[in-house]
Amino acid sequence: METNTKIDLSALNDKQLDAVISEDKRLLVLAGAGSGKTKTLLQKLIYLIEEKGVSPSSILAITFTKNATNEMLDRLIISADVSGEYEKQLFDKRKSLADKDKERFFQQKKHTWIDGLTVKTFHSFCYSVLRNYGVNEFDNKFKIIGDEKRSEDDELSKHIAPVTAFEVMHKLLIEECDNTEYLLHLKRYILDYIIDKIHLKQIDPKYLPKDGKYFTTLNGTKVRSKSEQFIADWFYRHSIKFEYEPLLNVKDFSFSPDFYIPEANLYIEHISDISFPTKDKEEQFKKGNLLLVKTFESMTKDSALFNHTLDKIVKNRLPADYHKTISINFKEEFNGYHEDVKDFVQQIMRITDMIKVENISLDIVLQNARQDQHERVRNFYDLAIPIVKKYIHYCTDKSYLDFNDLISRSTSLFQNHEDIANKYKGKFQYILVDEFQDVNNLQVELIKLLLTNNTQLFCVGDDWQSIYGFRGSNVSYIVEFEKHFTNAKTIKLNLNYRSTQNIVGASNEVIKHNKFKVDKDVQASKKSEHKIVVYSGNTEDENLQFCFDKVKELLEDGISNDEILFLYRRSKMFSPYFYKFKNENIRVQGKTIHASKGLEAKVVFIIGLTEGNGGFPDIWLEDRIFQIIKKANHDLLMEEERRLFYVAITRAKDKLFLITQKGNESSFLKEIPSAFTVRTTNAIKQVVDKVIMCDSCFSQLEKLHVYCPYCGQKVMDNIEENIKNEKAYSVDEIRKTHTQAYQPWTKEDDEKLEFLFCQGKNPNELSAIFGRNLGGINARIEKLQLKEKYDK
Repeated sequence: METNTKIDLSALNDKQLDAVISEDKRLLVLAGAGSGKTKTLLQKLIYLIEEKGVSPSSILAITFTKNATNEMLDRLIISADVSGEYEKQLFDKRKSLADKDKERFFQQKKHTWIDGLTVKTFHSFCYSVLRNYGVNEFDNKFKIIGDEKRSEDDELSKHIAPVTAFEVMHKLLIEECDNTEYLLHLKRYILDYIIDKIHLKQIDPKYLPKDGKYFTTLNGTKVRSKSEQFIADWFYRHSIKFEYEPLLNVKDFSFSPDFYIPEANLYIEHISDISFPTKDKEEQFKKGNLLLVKTFESMTKDSALFNHTLDKIVKNRLPADYHKTISINFKEEFNGYHEDVKDFVQQIMRITDMIKVENISLDIVLQNARQDQHERVRNFYDLAIPIVKKYIHYCTDKSYLDFNDLISRSTSLFQNHEDIANKYKGKFQYILVDEFQDVNNLQVELIKLLLTNNTQLFCVGDDWQSIYGFRGSNVSYIVEFEKHFTNAKTIKLNLNYRSTQNIVGASNEVIKHNKFKVDKDVQASKKSEHKIVVYSGNTEDENLQFCFDKVKELLEDGISNDEILFLYRRSKMFSPYFYKFKNENIRVQGKTIHASKGLEAKVVFIIGLTEGNGGFPDIWLEDRIFQIIKKANHDLLMEEERRLFYVAITRAKDKLFLITQKGNESSFLKEIPSAFTVRTTNAIKQVVDKVIMCDSCFSQLEKLHVYCPYCGQKVMDNIEENIKNEKAYSVDEIRKTHTQAYQPWTKEDDEKLEFLFCQGKNPNELSAIFGRNLGGINARIEKLQLKEKYDK
């Protein structure tokens, strides 16, 4: 394709060039792994300025991470720095990150066209919008509240709140526990569903204790049923001391009533469908003139009635001066359970993020939760939503915004204040978005609010690498780009410059199994004789040793540590590898696959490729609690796992090792055609006995034989050599030549052998006739004493 440009575009392939010079107002550059998508985006940016005369201030380039922003700036500076000095400093390992950041800032200011650009993360862009123009939407002196009290983004780190989101949530939960009813409700939830896990007991036998007591009461007593737990909790709430199943012997035998109330000298038997008959025990109570009251399971179906019944049964029998109120506090009630409370707070934080990303009102969430069929889910939201509301109010009161708030408040600002929206619409005529496959609902809404009919939207991404669904990203925006942005065009970059043809071919075949995707015919520009190595160890130790040996070979071959990358689904998979390499003074890069996105290495090892729980794929259908906000789909989760595997494979430039376990290989490995792989393993020890053969007559020999007893050949040297080189033949090998070798001799076989022997057939002829090796023939002749019988 020919163009009259002032800049050199000759390094671009046809598809990249199409994307760079395109005038389309809504353009998606759908890029395969290693196809130069960032290069294309940067070239587009330079083309707009150098060729089209676009003012840098009219361009907004949005990234997802500060590292991506820095990488983009670095590439632009390198392209502008004719001396090449900046690139040398950037890759100088002696320089600290702080020094490199300072140099980047200096170079950015030095090149005014770069300084005029707006290259920011979504959060950083929204931060600047709200800081400068958000006064009508929110306090523009706000601080940012997040998981930490610092930020990787220098611009944002100056205004980080002095507390974390967790600290605030935890504090608000403790304050809410000043309400006794809330505190006891929370304690009951934690005991039931975090400590006792009663929701799992019906489906998983491992949660059933042998004594049958698996319901914990508010005072820590273990009881047998939910209704007994209700009774015990009622006592606790009313500060009534009780004994559970005390041993009692009135006259004839020992037994344990369900409850005893010392202050009222009262025994309670709770009758349920699984209770044993109480007739004999009731007679004992009469003989001892002891007070017994029975309660029934059916009463518990109406909590008001049951409360009234207990009140009537117990309180009237207590001393008149007996205190009726209980004084409790958070610290004492949750003594020993504080880590479990923290887990509960983490769950509240998770749903808060989800609610904000999905943009659902709290009241609708609570309404949906209260209609759920499971008590656990209903109870969680009854406890959680009041804390979420308090958190939102607290952050507003303190002028705090979290990272989702930055986007939603900016969106609200543009929606409610047309003058501010028009200012940004007029300013940015060109909006470039990197990693578009990772966008969520909030981010797309923000982008749409910045667009006019004249704005050029240039998005780059790869739907095959969309792996952040658990954070709220929605792959639909890239797969169905033309549905979300009218009059849109898509250009596919399908030439992979990073990986060899075997790696690209394998990754293509894997991703073909996904249904929700855009089809791309990705080809490799690199050729190599190296196939993908699939190693199946019998044990994890074998896998570790294989990888260790290979790494040593690679290092000896001149591959540097930095060019070897270990990838894994879960961090715990890498621990034994890390310690093994550390003990051997080898320094090997290890990252989760999620953290590896955007990286590449000459050699990649992917470990833990086993099937099932904890392997890969690892479909984690999250707690039903989260389904209230966003429904999970098993098939879509499997597709995201496959995209994650695709990302892992395509990090490799030259060599790829896939590490699994024999008999438990990941189903993803079966999706790679054998044409792209070499499969290897340690052989399992042969069950078939090995036999040693005479090299001359192929008779079976014993280890101590110096001469073959059948042909007289000296064999000791041969035997030692065979043993040394492990060249002994198995029975199966022998039967390839002698089909009946080592089969039992029948009476008919013996008669036939004798007849042919007396007819003058020699052992070699007999061997061919019977399909048996020569040693077997000679041994049978000797056993039947045919030589003596026929005097031969």
